[in-house]
Amino acid sequence: MSTVAIIQARMGSTRLPGKVLKPLAGHPMLWHIVHRVQAAPGVDSVMIATSELPQNDVLRDFCAQEKITCHSGSEDDVLDRFYNAAKCARATTVLRLTADCPLADPELIGRLVAGFRAGSYDHFSVATGAGAIHETQPRFPDGLDCEVFPFAVLERAWREATKQPDREHVTPYLWRNGNLFKLGKLFADTDLSKMRLTVDRPEDFEVITQVYAALYRPDRHFLLKDVLAFIAANPKLKALNESGIGHEGYEKLWNA
Repeated sequence: MSTVAIIQARMGSTRLPGKVLKPLAGHPMLWHIVHRVQAAPGVDSVMIATSELPQNDVLRDFCAQEKITCHSGSEDDVLDRFYNAAKCARATTVLRLTADCPLADPELIGRLVAGFRAGSYDHFSVATGAGAIHETQPRFPDGLDCEVFPFAVLERAWREATKQPDREHVTPYLWRNGNLFKLGKLFADTDLSKMRLTVDRPEDFEVITQVYAALYRPDRHFLLKDVLAFIAANPKLKALNESGIGHEGYEKLWNA
């Protein structure tokens, strides 16, 4: 049995090119994400999944230098890229994360893996992002995204999904088909959905830079509770990127 966390990463961001390797507290942003995910209970290994485009050569070089397993695949068919990465890793359980989430929380990921195993789910996710927009229970901020599923379920989606959004975003085929799969979510204690902790725009990166400047220590991983306390003490920080909330295009994935 192997539980593999696969982080989708590429250099071709439209709003913030090269963001995944932007320097953050002395290391590339992706370096922090990998190390935070590696610290999560229940995660056996971490892999980067990128596309075959030449612009991602720098990512492959980074992974080689840091001895991080890297798989390259289709630029447009991300489901195929992700499936083949999991297949190469011989994963039995797969976690999916993206490289725009430098505050990925090891404790939260550990709770997610434990909940997934306890409930024997086909898909179990942190309640945030597109898959959770119709939920009425408290959600986490964008940027805490993580989802976990058996390799066999990923393989089924890879075989059956034909719509372009389902191929481009990996898991919509699962969470849009609750009649076919046993789905579950990990909800927050209080609603945090009006907070952005992801990196998509320069103002997002400024928020994350200030969080890391205040909280990062080489000998310990700060957690979401530390981030929330810091932002509560510095309310102007939250306002820096609030304009991005509600403009993510999540509803399109449900209506595709």
